[in-house]
Amino acid sequence: SDDVELIADCSRPYSLPTVCGKHKDLKSISPKVVMDLLNGKYPTIDNNYMILDCRYPYEYDGGHIQGAVNIYIKDSIDNLLKLQDKPRILIFHCEFSSKRAPTLLRYLRSQDRLLNSDNYPSLYYPEVYILDGGYKAFYEESKELCQPAAYRPMLHKDFIKELHQYWVK
Repeated sequence: SDDVELIADCSRPYSLPTVCGKHKDLKSISPKVVMDLLNGKYPTIDNNYMILDCRYPYEYDGGHIQGAVNIYIKDSIDNLLKLQDKPRILIFHCEFSSKRAPTLLRYLRSQDRLLNSDNYPSLYYPEVYILDGGYKAFYEESKELCQPAAYRPMLHKDFIKELHQYWVK
């Protein structure tokens, strides 16, 4: 059907249901979809996904989605592109999924296109999503799927010094 959206390499439809998010150029999924994914309600995906938490380490340490990997700089994205066993799906988020996660997702897409420029439209990561509303929205719906079950905001008063150090980087 002409109205079926295909993943970025045009090989198949998206595996997860999307929502209309803040970033029209990115595919967004709801916190409920991530919760269902973690609870095994998408058996065809078979745990072949990675959740990328693009918040700063002190935020991540203060609470994150079960199994999420903390990636907050472009060098980490470059390393992700070099992985031998690449997950089928990547899900990016930061605190609100407004700036840091979309920036790193777009960087991944541009580097992936560059690395595969001789083999267009092939990509290492053709199916990527952004978590609509970010960790804050997920935490509000699914505290039980967070480790620890807590939420530390980027602007937490105890971490202002660390925040400024990350901004300098």
